Amino acid sequence: MIFSGIKKYFGVFIRFAYVFYFSGNDIVYFLYICRVLETLLSMNETVRNDFPILKRLVYDKPLVYLDNAATTQKPRCVVEKIVEEYYSVNANIHRGAHFLSQQATEAHENARRTVQKFINAGRPEEVIFTRGTTESINLVASSFVYECMKPGDEVIISAMEHHSNIVPWQIQAARRNIVLKVIPVDARGELDMQAFERLFSDRTRLVAVTHVSNVLGTINPVEKIIRTAHSSNVPVLIDGAQAVAHKKVDVQALDVDFYVFSGHKIYGPTGIGVLYGKEKWLEMIPPYQGGGEMIASVSFERTKFNDLPYKFEAGTPDYIGSAALAVALDYVGKVGLSAIAEYENELLRYATDRLTAMDGMRIFGQAPEKSGVISFLLRDIHHYDMGMLLDRLGIAVRTGHHCAEPLMKALSVEGTVRASFAFYNTKDEVDALISGIERVSAMF
Repeated sequence: MIFSGIKKYFGVFIRFAYVFYFSGNDIVYFLYICRVLETLLSMNETVRNDFPILKRLVYDKPLVYLDNAATTQKPRCVVEKIVEEYYSVNANIHRGAHFLSQQATEAHENARRTVQKFINAGRPEEVIFTRGTTESINLVASSFVYECMKPGDEVIISAMEHHSNIVPWQIQAARRNIVLKVIPVDARGELDMQAFERLFSDRTRLVAVTHVSNVLGTINPVEKIIRTAHSSNVPVLIDGAQAVAHKKVDVQALDVDFYVFSGHKIYGPTGIGVLYGKEKWLEMIPPYQGGGEMIASVSFERTKFNDLPYKFEAGTPDYIGSAALAVALDYVGKVGLSAIAEYENELLRYATDRLTAMDGMRIFGQAPEKSGVISFLLRDIHHYDMGMLLDRLGIAVRTGHHCAEPLMKALSVEGTVRASFAFYNTKDEVDALISGIERVSAMF
């Protein structure tokens, strides 16, 4: 793992050296430099070796994978866990008295506790496994609206939401006549917080916003959003799909009511996700789906639902995916989210500086608090043309509206090119991106 003995002792040595030779503000400054150096030492070839796909060629060019906001690559340990589970532990969980079933059940429930620890949930029962962020939001939209809202009641979302945090509410608006209100986004790509406060009324029942924009990279002030909503006794759902892989999330410190994310965006497998919910809300709202697993007893007269968390986990759960997700979270924990954030922020600064220096470059999202996402257009080159030609150079970026068409409309563009970073990316890859853009630019 990346925290090797060499790095550890280098850090200790350099700290003592600077403490002896400098004083006052000098010590503070050089200790900061030490931390940066240690971070950079951490993000080395050893990390990239954990991700075999990064060694492959695309069109005879080394792969430069800059589409991490869509999905992250998987470390070897996650893939090996999937293989191990299928080859040695595979059995349906919670329903068997035999050894394999018990072993698989234990792995699944240990994974729940791993998620609990990772986001600091109060109890493992507050962690619901879903297929991903989209299903988690649909679950809340369906069950919360059914139990807690009446026609004319309001949900506040924002103009920078992914479709997965727009369409489920629109479906409920059509079915149950609820009202959607939208927080506007300013020219820098930040939420208009004064406008947000003005959206509240005595009919507001829920706020549902993204933690980090998948287009702009904006890190929203979710602490303030939650405090503002709670001051009006309104619960909050936070879409953390773009946040959990890049920054520490503590759901108890946030005091958030619902928090959702997907495994595949945090180096885990596809098809597994998480809904965190405060116990009081999960007890209050009805199940999203019916079937096996979520029942305590069934007769033709009535069904009694199971306790949390199983009440919301109808059918056979993805116990292979949950075990692999736990390995991914442990891997991220060993790397260290603070080190990841610092390194990715350095990559973001470097890439932003280099892109900004190019004539005709437009970068969308200039908020001072950003995660590792850059959406851009160069002159009048169509985003699809840019992405297609970069792909021929082995550079994987995302093009289009990024499942955020209302935001594109607000930005007055059809789509953008998006480069998004992970801790296994390098400055050399940023340089490759810049060189690729320059080659494409010369063609137009």
